[in-house]
Amino acid sequence: AVVAFCTLFASAQIMVVTTFDADLEGAEQVTANAGIGYQATDVITAGVQKDGGDNFSVFVRYAVKDNVYATFNMPTKDGSDLANIGLGYSMNIWNNLYVEPSYTLPIKEQAVMIDDVDNPGTMVADGDKTERKGSFNFGIAYRF
Repeated sequence: AVVAFCTLFASAQIMVVTTFDADLEGAEQVTANAGIGYQATDVITAGVQKDGGDNFSVFVRYAVKDNVYATFNMPTKDGSDLANIGLGYSMNIWNNLYVEPSYTLPIKEQAVMIDDVDNPGTMVADGDKTERKGSFNFGIAYRF
């Protein structure tokens, strides 16, 4: 069992990821969404990532084909209400540095602006306006 565990750990990769956020200024554009992942197998990677504030998100990636991956991301706060799924492409640009554009979509419809107040993750009553709006993300990853 010890040999099997050591072999599993030795063959795995650790990756540092971040998602670019143009709404922020300075170095926070890159560091506000930093995270770390563990590639458990050739097709599955799991990790945690900051969400731009004091909270974290858990993510899981599944390698679909070549450099295309499916992703699931769930915040630790209000997780099931704010979970996202998406597709991404991991393009190696230099040694172990990757550029990763992706598109994510919320699993549940979200409440939209009501009286100029954004209410993400809140339960909405029948008749209130909801929508499922996806987002394009630009990420950077480095694999060890």
